[in-house]
Amino acid sequence: MKNQEVPNSKDAAMSKKKAPVSSQVIAAEAVQAEEVPTIPLDSLQTLSTLQPEVSVRAVTATQIATVPEPLVVQPAEYRRGPGEWARIWWDGIRPYYLWFTILPMVLGSVLAWLSSISTKRPWGDFHPQRFLVALVAVCFLQIGANLLNDYYDYIGGVDTSNTLGPGGLIQQGMIRPARVLAIGLFLLIIGAFIGSLVAFYGGVLAFVFGALGLLGAYFYSAPPRALARLTLGEVVNFWIFGPFLTLGAYIIQRGKIDNLPLICSISPGLLIAAAFYINDMRDMESDAQAHKYTLASLLGLSANRLIVTLLLLGAYIPMLVLGIPSHGPHLILITLWTLPGMVTLLIALYRTTTPASLHTTMHQTFKLAILFIFLMIAALIISTYITWLPNLSLPGIPSL
Repeated sequence: MKNQEVPNSKDAAMSKKKAPVSSQVIAAEAVQAEEVPTIPLDSLQTLSTLQPEVSVRAVTATQIATVPEPLVVQPAEYRRGPGEWARIWWDGIRPYYLWFTILPMVLGSVLAWLSSISTKRPWGDFHPQRFLVALVAVCFLQIGANLLNDYYDYIGGVDTSNTLGPGGLIQQGMIRPARVLAIGLFLLIIGAFIGSLVAFYGGVLAFVFGALGLLGAYFYSAPPRALARLTLGEVVNFWIFGPFLTLGAYIIQRGKIDNLPLICSISPGLLIAAAFYINDMRDMESDAQAHKYTLASLLGLSANRLIVTLLLLGAYIPMLVLGIPSHGPHLILITLWTLPGMVTLLIALYRTTTPASLHTTMHQTFKLAILFIFLMIAALIISTYITWLPNLSLPGIPSL
C-alpha cells in the first residue's frame, strides 16, 4: 500500500486539460432533448443587428409567398378584342353548314318561280321579300341548333376529345356553357318569330312545316330524348334538309305543294343525310363512350359503308325519274356528271378506317351535294325556258 503512488491533484487537472474534445462520442439516442444546445432567437436577432449582412426574422413575421405569373397564360374571356370574338363566334356557328340550309331554300324558291312562267308572264311570279325573310329565319334556326348541339354535347360528355368536329366553343374553353345555351335559344326564338311572319303567305301548311322544323332543330340535341341519341339523326337530317326546306320555300311562294318540288327535294335530303352519316361514322368511338347511340355507332363498319352507298345512289334515282321520260326535263340528267366524283368518294370510304380519313370523306360528300344541287337548279331553269321559249312573246323579240 505504501508503494502505490497516489496521483497528485495538480497532475490530474493537467491531464484533463490536455484531453481532446473530439474524443468524446455521444450517441444520438443517449442524449436527452434538453441536453441539445440551442441558440435563443433573441441572440440571433442581436447578431442580425451587429452583422447587417445576416437577416434573421421570426416565423410569425414572414410575408405570404407569391407565385410569379406563368409565361403563357390562357386569355380570359373579357380580354379578347372584338375582332377575335367575331372570329370565334364565326367558327362556332359553322358557316359552311349554312349551305345545306340555303341551297334547299333556293331550290324550292326556283321551282316555285319556274312553275309560274307562262306565255302571258314570261318572267314568272316571284316574291323576293318572302324568300329573304324565310332565308334569314331558317339560318337563325340552323345557327341556334348548332349552338344547342355544342351545349348538349358538352353536358353529355360528347366530343370532349374530338379535335376533328366543328364548333366546340365550350369544349375548347372559349365560351361559357350558359352563354352558348342562352344565345342558341335566343336565335331559335328569333328564327321562329321571323318565320311566322312569312308563313302567313303559305297558309296552314307553311306553319306546319315551320313548326316541325323548329321542333327538329331543338330536339335534335336537347334532352330528355334527343333525336340524335335515338338513332334518328339521319332521318331528321333527310327531312329537314330535303322536303321541309324545299317544300317550305315552295309553299311560301305558291301556297300549295306540287309533285315536281316533292320529287326534287328527295335528292338533297339523301345527299346531306349521307354526309352527316359519315360524320357519325367518324365519331363512333367518342359517341359510344358518351352513350350517344347513333345508327353508325350501333352498326359495324361494313353495314355503315353499305348505308352510305345506298343513300348516295338513291339521290340519283329522282333525277332519272324526271329526266328519262319523253316529256320530262332531260337536261336535269346533267346531275349525272357528279357520278365520277361519287365513285371516287365511295372508293375512299371503303378504303379508310381512321377518323381523319372519314373527316375528309365527309367534306367531299358535302362538296358533292353542293355541286349536285347547283347543277339541278341550273338544269331546271334552262329546261323551263327551252320549253317555253317558242311560245314566249318577249319585248322586242318576235315569237318563234
